[in-house]
Amino acid sequence: MYAIIETGGKQYRVQEGDVLKVEKLDVAEGEKVELDKVLALQKNEDLIVGSPLIAGAKVVAQVLEQGRGKKIIVFKYKSKKNYRRKQGHRQPYTQLRIEKIEG
Repeated sequence: MYAIIETGGKQYRVQEGDVLKVEKLDVAEGEKVELDKVLALQKNEDLIVGSPLIAGAKVVAQVLEQGRGKKIIVFKYKSKKNYRRKQGHRQPYTQLRIEKIEG
């Protein structure tokens, strides 16, 4: 059994027990979160596809960690004009463990 969910503008294929990093959610560590934007659900060899969402379907997940990703360097410059800007960025994320898929 798996589901395709949407969170943070991205889509993820999840099964029970999966651990994934999603865009930051405003939930404390250790709490449970319900993701109700379920786009598709596969159960008992049947694939149910929403238009665009499946009514009444949800995925329950537990928040494992709130963190920040690896640093990337954003460097801008214009040749021959002495213009240089160096900036770092670390994208915040929320790590989830999928506990239950209800549909």
